[in-house]
This record gives sequence, structure tokens and C-alpha cells, in this order.
Amino acid sequence: MKKYLQKIGRSLMLPVAVLPAAAILMGIGYWIDPAGWGAGSPLAAFLIKAGSSIIDNMAILFAVGVALGMSKGKDGAAALSGLVAYLVVTTLLSTDTVAMLQGIDAKDVNPAFEKIENAFVGILSGLIAAVMFNRFSKVELPDAFAFFSGKRLVPILTAVAMLLVSLILFFVWPLIYSWLVIFGEGISELGAAGAGLYGFFNRLLIPTGLHHALNSVFWFDVIGLNDIGKFWAGTGIKGTTGMYQAGFFPVMMFGLPAAALAMYHSAKSRKKKQVASLMLAAGFASFFTGVTEPLEFAFMFVAPALFVVHALLTGISLAIAATFQWTAGFGFSAGFIDFVLSSRLPMANEPYMLLLQGLAFAVIYYFLFRFLITRFNLMTPGREDDTEDELDGGGATAEADSGQVGNNENKFFGMASAIYEGLGGDVNVTSVDNCVTRLRVEVENMGAVDQNKIKSAGVAGINIVGPQSIQVIVGTQVQFIADEIEKIRRQ
Repeated sequence: MKKYLQKIGRSLMLPVAVLPAAAILMGIGYWIDPAGWGAGSPLAAFLIKAGSSIIDNMAILFAVGVALGMSKGKDGAAALSGLVAYLVVTTLLSTDTVAMLQGIDAKDVNPAFEKIENAFVGILSGLIAAVMFNRFSKVELPDAFAFFSGKRLVPILTAVAMLLVSLILFFVWPLIYSWLVIFGEGISELGAAGAGLYGFFNRLLIPTGLHHALNSVFWFDVIGLNDIGKFWAGTGIKGTTGMYQAGFFPVMMFGLPAAALAMYHSAKSRKKKQVASLMLAAGFASFFTGVTEPLEFAFMFVAPALFVVHALLTGISLAIAATFQWTAGFGFSAGFIDFVLSSRLPMANEPYMLLLQGLAFAVIYYFLFRFLITRFNLMTPGREDDTEDELDGGGATAEADSGQVGNNENKFFGMASAIYEGLGGDVNVTSVDNCVTRLRVEVENMGAVDQNKIKSAGVAGINIVGPQSIQVIVGTQVQFIADEIEKIRRQ
């Protein structure tokens, strides 16, 4: 399960890398026009819409990215199937379709279906599409249906599979959503402790998208709390209104950027530059705009225990702010922009104490994250290649040795052919993947692997990590070798 979750996490890196830029665009636009969300400024509207075109469709990016990353060969047909899966389930479970199926007015449909386009459904769609591709991409149909054989069959079967998934979610999704609303109503009566519980479950439910159910209870007028509306309208109780928002500021402005720094410092030396670009952009987006998904999705699957710690710290932050009645609010999210704007409102109560709390949380996040990552060897970004230093260092040697063969494509084909033959060829190799410096291969029988043949290709080393898992350390040119092996496997 751990290995599977880590593979999901790696698959999410491609879409996650897009999100910080979108968040910053939206944040700048909202800064220009905080009240009208672009209605009062064409420039603000342009920036907000540009950013929201990505942020609002994050679930689609996840569906495509997960399907691509989890499929054998990283094939485009799998990515297309991920999109098909997502479109099927979100269309069948949209408010208008559900109203038609139930024969009722759209306004009477369970509000759960308004939130069906979420990250959980996107990831689920991608996973199902990848399973369909891995299982059916090489199926040959009778001659009469030969056109739909192989990869063309995958989107069709994926759509059929999502019919069953949609049927299950039709009954299960509104039940879970309603239970969370009832749960939220219960903890809303617990004061500061309730705020802490809300913060904990708000973060914990991020991967499923069900945090929207809790948010509706505390932020909007479901049971009369309407924390956001009352805060910005100035109609609440000073020191109390805003208690379900204030504690997010120390986490999003300080805690998570500090966690990003801890993950950077914990990354392998040769991967720090790659990790730095992601963490810097994601950390800035979290601080400036309060959009945390680029950071959270970077570690929630590869290190789920770390995400639980993050949820606990968020709950503690909300409980502390509520206990001392430090309040601030947000219209977009708990970032620097909203902090500055909300700190001037009548309902804001000692908001600058949240900055001091944030500095304390930055220290806690940094040292706690770094301790947990290194102590338990958590696979946060940049730590995937957890092997001996000499193997990583040897990657450069392999690159230099392979460079002596020549600067043409034949050298990669020759290396790939020798490696693949040594692995046992088509009869033994079940899947081939790669990271920055090595091939990750699954085989049927480790006894059929000829290590001497593989080493004759000029690789830096071989690392057997399981009864059917082997890594071939190639160097930074591994992508070219992997591509050539895929060509050989398709022949």
C-alpha cells in the first residue's frame, strides 16, 4: 500500500507543478479588486480568470495526471481515458442530471452533488483509467471489431466502469456529505475546541473534497454561523466571529512554507535543485494567496502520516486563535492578501497576534517535519531515490561512460537492448518505469535476470529491492534509455 500511495504521489507531481502559477495569478487579481473579483477592473478579471481556469479545473488535471502516471508506459491513451472517466461521473452526478433522474427540481437536489467535481473524484477517475489501460490495452478483439482493439478499447471500457462507480456514488456520496454536515453542526457548539476539531477535519478531508461539507456549516449560512459573511459585513461578535478562519493564517502563511523548506533540506543532494523550484513556487503561493494544494498534494500521498500531522497542527492553530480571540477573515483564502485586507475590518480582533503565532508555527512545522522525514525516512519530494550514496554518485560515471559510445541515438538503443535482454525481455519484464537516475523494473522471475549482461551496457549499478523489483542505475540520461526500451517492448 505504501508503494502504491507513493506512486500516486509521483503521478500528481505533473499537475501539482502547474498550480502555484495559477494561484499567484488569482491572488494578484484579487489584490487589485478584492471586493468585485474582477468586476471593477479588467486587469483583475483577466488575471483571476486565467488563474481560475486551472485552479477550478484541478480535479480534471488530477484525473489526467494520475491516469498517465499510474499506467504502464505512461501512454497518452491512459490520460485520455482518465479524462473520459472524469467526464462520465461528473456529468452523471451533476445537479441537473440528478434532478432529471430523480424527477425533481434542481433546487431540491442534495447539495452534495454540487461538489462532485472535486480532487477525490479526479484521482479516483485517474486510478480507474490506469487500471483499465494496464489490463486491456493489449486485448485483441475479433476481426469484425478489430478497430476497437488495444488502446482504443481502454476509453470505452473506462466509461463503462464509471457507470458502476457513478451508481455507487449516487447513493454513497450524499450520505457521507450529510453525515459530515451533521457532525459539523455538533462540534460548532464546542467553542474553541470545536474550532480546533473543525480545522483538523478540514485538512484531513482535503484529499476527498468532502471538506466542503464542513466548510458549508462554519463559513456559510447553513445553521446560522455564516462566519465569513458576518465577518466581512461587520454584523457578528468581535473576538468570536472569524474564529473558524483566523487559525488558518498561521498555517498557510508560515507553517506550510516552513514545511516546504524542511522538505527541500531533506531532499537528496542531486535532486535539491528540482525540489527547490517546486517548493519555492508552492510556498510562495501558500503565503501570498493561501492556496495550499500545490504543497499539500506534494506530500499527502507519498507521506500520509505527515499529512495527518499537518491536520493536527492546523486544528491546534485554530483552537489557539479561538481561545485568545484573535480574529481575521478571508474572502479568497488565508494568505497575505486577505490578512492585510481583513485586518482593517471592524470584526478583526488583535489580528497581528496571528503573525506572532505564525512565526511560532513556522518553527514547529520546520523542525517537526524535518525530524519526521529523516527519522522515519518519509518519501517526500526529492527522497524517492533512497539508495547508497555511491550508487547515486556512480550515476554520473555511467553518464560519462555512455557518452564515450557516441553522441547519437544508436548508443541509447544499444544500451537499452543490452539492459532489456539482461532483464529477461518480453517474457520476464512486466513493467518499466524511471525516476531521475534509474530504471525501476518489475519482473516475473528474478532468477531469469542476467546481471552481468545488464552491467555490460555500462550502467553504474543494480539494486534489487524486492522479489520482483529491480532498479538499474543509469544516470541522468535514463529517460532516453527508458524511451528506447518502450520502443523495443512495442515491437
